[in-house]
Amino acid sequence: MSPEQHQQVIDRLEAVIRETQETLARFEATGMETELPADYDKLLEILDSAVKSQRAHTLAMLG
Repeated sequence: MSPEQHQQVIDRLEAVIRETQETLARFEATGMETELPADYDKLLEILDSAVKSQRAHTLAMLG
């Protein structure tokens, strides 16, 4: 991938990270993490995966 393509992926992942963090905050603000723990865990998995992917693309772009 070219550096530009990596940057596009990084930017898209940043949007996923931001949106997931906002959703997690809404879950926590309304107590839904205890009502829907499987969904909450899935959101955490999505966040973790997006952060790891973003890091990998950043390292690839810099390397």
